[in-house]
Amino acid sequence: MSDWWSALTALEKIYWGFAIPSSLAFLIILLMTFIGGDSDHDMDGGADSDVAADHGAGFQFFTIKNLVGFFTIFAWTGLACISAGYSTPVVLIVSIVSGTAMMVAMAAIFYFISKLAETGNLNIRNSIGNIAEVYLPIPATRNGFGKVHLKVQGTFQELEAVTDEETDIPTGSVVVVTDVTTNDLLIVKRSKPN
Repeated sequence: MSDWWSALTALEKIYWGFAIPSSLAFLIILLMTFIGGDSDHDMDGGADSDVAADHGAGFQFFTIKNLVGFFTIFAWTGLACISAGYSTPVVLIVSIVSGTAMMVAMAAIFYFISKLAETGNLNIRNSIGNIAEVYLPIPATRNGFGKVHLKVQGTFQELEAVTDEETDIPTGSVVVVTDVTTNDLLIVKRSKPN
């Protein structure tokens, strides 16, 4: 091993110095991703990070994963160019461009993946005006609550509802959501047949 190392040029030693630790870090990140220990979050915990968490991560170029990817591709591309016999300036240019391209590609991939994610938060006010079917009877004059089935934000939901009507609304009745109370109960009324 020491004979191999001493036979290397200074440039090869530099590239091997980047290749070995960055490749090990890449393997660790890869394993952590597959076993679920993956995290690449901003740890400052300030107000700005809370805002970023609410509105998506955005395009993040300088992250741990991207830097590890840069140095891994940079080093192995440089070693391949050295072994192909390219001159030092060509080796440096090709390896830097390759590493940067890897960073851009990884940042773009994570950016577009984050755009595909849904928060899953239900905005109960989006149910106003929707038609629902009574699942559990709704007592008259807000004297308790029942449950309704309706489609909100593209998914079927079972939500609690009250009514201002003078008579109970029985199971199976069709109702319209007219408003939402401060404690997120739907206010419904019977739907008039067309």
